[in-house]
Amino acid sequence: MNPFEKIFNFQIISRLDAAGSLALTSQERSWLKTMLVHSASAEAFTPDTLSKLNLLLNTEALTELSEIIIEKAKSQERQVYHPLLRTFRRMIMQDRGILLTYRIKHGGVKTNQSGFPHKLEYNMVKREWYLQWYNTRNHSLMSTKLKNIVTVEETILPSDRVFTLKITLERLLEARKEYSVVQVIPTFNAELSRILYAFSCFEKSVSFDEDSGIYQIHVTYLADESEFLLSKIRFLGLRVKIVEGDYLKRRMLESSSKAIARYADQN
Repeated sequence: MNPFEKIFNFQIISRLDAAGSLALTSQERSWLKTMLVHSASAEAFTPDTLSKLNLLLNTEALTELSEIIIEKAKSQERQVYHPLLRTFRRMIMQDRGILLTYRIKHGGVKTNQSGFPHKLEYNMVKREWYLQWYNTRNHSLMSTKLKNIVTVEETILPSDRVFTLKITLERLLEARKEYSVVQVIPTFNAELSRILYAFSCFEKSVSFDEDSGIYQIHVTYLADESEFLLSKIRFLGLRVKIVEGDYLKRRMLESSSKAIARYADQN
């Protein structure tokens, strides 16, 4: 194993992250240059940003996709980029309010819903972009698919109002947070990077006990993300064990017991 390959070296990644730095391999730069040729890049970036990226990647070679990718029959493609991403990103950065008109799940439309945007989230399972926002009319935290948003209008909020809304949002989010500790079985310590990748979409930190040689991953997640977290833990199988988090332990025991019972009936 090459100790300087950033993909496999957790210590290097941790130190770069602490310093606020990001290292890119030549393959990643080549891949990015290839993706900038796609027509969607003109919508994803402003002209200035796109021009700067192309200038920085001028000396990089393009990735020859035809030699490594064979495209077979597939279901209807969903576009990863959404035209409203840039609009909402700018509003969030500038602390703007919003007036939303959006379609609801069982039909109908909600019109002129005032709120404050918090962040954009991408659901890897549903392959959908969501806007997480605070509804100032009914004082609740909302999550709305970008594809369901009909219209959006920007509103200007006083600085004291923005401050109050951010405090309210932090309180609501903190109330929804759950914590769990996942232990890496020492036999699989060499696979730490792969294991951490499984938790890449969650807020986490890693601790290491030198005496026992045990890594522990401290995961923070929202209550409605627990089943998604469980799917990641099941995927890792014997490599990890939940040591803190009563709900997760109970659900793992429940699903394991059902699996054992199902196969026991065949004996």
